[in-house]
Amino acid sequence: MGLLLLFTSTLLSSYFHPGTVVSAQALFTIKGITLSIDPSADVTRDTNVTLRCHAVVSSSGQEVLSREYTIYKDNTVMYTKPSSTSEYLLYPLPEARVSNSGKYKCKINIEGKQMTSNTEKLTVSGLSKPVLQLNTSVISEGDELMARCSAPGETGSFYFYFYEDSKEIQEVQVQSNQAEVKFRSSSVGIHRIHCAYTVLVKPDSFKSEESNAVLVSVRELPITAVLEINPQHNIYEGDQLVISCTINNFLRSSEKVLLYLSQGNRLLRTGETKVNHSMVVRAQEPREFECKLEIGNVVKTVTKTISVTELFSVPTLTISPAEVFQRDYMTITCRSESYASEKLNKNELTYSLEAAQNLLPKGNGVFHGRALLNDFNYTCKATAKGIVKHSNTLLVHPKVHVSPPKISVLGRVVLGQPFKILCKSDYGDLPINYTLVKEYDQLSSAIVKQQHKEALFTVTISKTDEIHKYMCEAKNGPREGQLGRRLNSTVTVPLSDTTLTVLPTVSDVSEGNDLYLICGVKGSPPVTFKWYREGSEQPLFTTMSEKNHSDYRITSVSKEHSGKYFCKAVNPANNVVSSNTVNIEVRLALWKKAVIGGFCLVVVAVLVVVFVLCFRSKRGRETYSPPASKKEAAAELSVRSATL
Repeated sequence: MGLLLLFTSTLLSSYFHPGTVVSAQALFTIKGITLSIDPSADVTRDTNVTLRCHAVVSSSGQEVLSREYTIYKDNTVMYTKPSSTSEYLLYPLPEARVSNSGKYKCKINIEGKQMTSNTEKLTVSGLSKPVLQLNTSVISEGDELMARCSAPGETGSFYFYFYEDSKEIQEVQVQSNQAEVKFRSSSVGIHRIHCAYTVLVKPDSFKSEESNAVLVSVRELPITAVLEINPQHNIYEGDQLVISCTINNFLRSSEKVLLYLSQGNRLLRTGETKVNHSMVVRAQEPREFECKLEIGNVVKTVTKTISVTELFSVPTLTISPAEVFQRDYMTITCRSESYASEKLNKNELTYSLEAAQNLLPKGNGVFHGRALLNDFNYTCKATAKGIVKHSNTLLVHPKVHVSPPKISVLGRVVLGQPFKILCKSDYGDLPINYTLVKEYDQLSSAIVKQQHKEALFTVTISKTDEIHKYMCEAKNGPREGQLGRRLNSTVTVPLSDTTLTVLPTVSDVSEGNDLYLICGVKGSPPVTFKWYREGSEQPLFTTMSEKNHSDYRITSVSKEHSGKYFCKAVNPANNVVSSNTVNIEVRLALWKKAVIGGFCLVVVAVLVVVFVLCFRSKRGRETYSPPASKKEAAAELSVRSATL
């Protein structure tokens, strides 16, 4: 038990230092943080610059809070420092350089609470002048030269550039302020060497001025390449050339020696000390020869260009006629426009056609025969003294003769009205010239240049048989045109001379009879007939007939059918014609007339009897005395009637 108390006492004494008071955790807040650049945000090289980070913190206790400051440049941590005594952090940039340029900010961290300042941009201008040093100022042709370029006092990431006679020869990227390179001079003579550098400060870069210039003398080696060509003058195509490539002033050396003999871009021969080559000259080949010497890093070249006279020109192919049709005769001529008469006899130059079985020679370079049905390529070969030249390929596309054209009409043919005639061939190469012919007289022409198109002609005829006089002629080459068949089409004659006939005759139309109104016209059927009665816009009857007449029947006419009638007719010519107007008066039926006649006779007879009786009565009064009574009078009257 005593040991436990002693151990506990020791732990407590080691945790609490003498004079330290344990208190609750202090409360605090970061009110703000700023970053400033002294003396300015824009300074020149070698200026002493200070970055000042100031944080304002409020806390509830007297204890000093543990702080951690961090400086950033372009979002990259540059410096971190814990502090518990000051609200300021000073970050010096002594003798500032261009590489110090950038965007800066600072951050404070107190027990996990953080705050970042505003961003400030620092710009440092001015670079030191680069310094160039060479290991020697005199070298021999092919030797290496070592150069060192430095940027005194500068820091950062660099690009160094090396120049020979103001032309850039090398570029080096390094992280230090100097760079070394090795190079060989481009040619003999005096050369000016200088350098420059660029400091990379993302996203910008800053380039220095030029360094000091150093002159270098490059001495030429006495060794040279020698090129000889025989013959040198009056060289004709087909001549034999002998060419040699050798070395002059050759001194034995440990370096390997190589010779290259070339014609244009074609390497002819290679060797070590001497190269010989023999060849036949051809006009179309390159005429420049080169002898190249390589010894170590030294390259010597010599070139010569020869003048070659062409023995004969490349042949050309011509065809006659210019337009060739299938199975027609054609002539192909192969000719070289020029030849060297001083070296070549004209008869020595021969011509031939390659793979032309359909053509036979008719002389040197002339070939004749029928054209094929399909396309064919012809190539001519000219030969003389072992020189062979080929012409360009001539593509012959035999055209197809036009077929006899077909003739037709567009729409309906109406006598006296314009209509269109179509001419079209089933096959034949374009363009095709179509001509409209009437009784072998050419009326007009049209050229068709597109597939599936036909020629259109507008005409008018005045007689129906005139339609058969038209024909089409088609032509697409030198041949005589192809004449087609005559035009065969139905001609519609417009209607005319419309008449309306009445059966029975107008004077015989009686009640109860059937009435026929017959409408007739002159013109082409089918005809649509319509019958009208004056006073009504609607037709009484409409019918279509394949004849030039039709009738309208009215059964058992009556007085109500009396009136004025007419008819109209129309056919596909679309001209409407009207007949004359017929006035129809329906008379009484015969039996009615008989009844009326009989009735009239009875009336007349009665009237006569009455008259006679009246006359006699008057006369009797004058002779006799009046009857004594009515009965007597009636008896007298009956006696008289019986007498009558």
